[in-house]
Amino acid sequence: MEKILKNYKVLLASRSPRRRELLGMLDIPFECVRVEGVDETFPPEMNAVDVPGYLARKKASACRDLIKDDELVITADTVVILDNTIYGKPYNEEQAVDMLMTLQGRTHQVVTGVSVTTKEKSIDFSVSTDVTFGTLTREEAEYYVKRYHPLDKAGAYGIQEWIGCVAVERIDGSFYNVMGLPVQRLYKELKKF
Repeated sequence: MEKILKNYKVLLASRSPRRRELLGMLDIPFECVRVEGVDETFPPEMNAVDVPGYLARKKASACRDLIKDDELVITADTVVILDNTIYGKPYNEEQAVDMLMTLQGRTHQVVTGVSVTTKEKSIDFSVSTDVTFGTLTREEAEYYVKRYHPLDKAGAYGIQEWIGCVAVERIDGSFYNVMGLPVQRLYKELKKF
């Protein structure tokens, strides 16, 4: 699939192993780069569904002056939203368990904002997926957190792990978006470069 991006060297500005795995599934050669010092705060009045796109654009802006003319950088941010409240990465195991207990028995949104940027242009988009959790006991949530350590995941869970098998009853939208990168939409947008 190198043909779709023959004029660009693709860079993924992310530390997420899941994003690396997902982008790799597109069979597009890429390298990972680190973007340091990006302020990930957002205006408090901002609607929760707009936050991931806003943060992806901030990350892209931090890269724009560093990339070369023949480079294309992909930045992304994923959040879990319930009742217009953002559930980001938990600070500790207790908060992770509490997040899971809040999500259980309800439907939440997973929104990923993506920015695809070159020196010449930028395409920004967000993808939303509804995820319905069944009931989950506190003991099950504690087991998952202790066994899988989801402290690096928005909403304190990885759908591709044990919790996805036992708690996720329904998904409306992209499965891969819930993992952290809406690769089908990304592929479609990359073909525009």
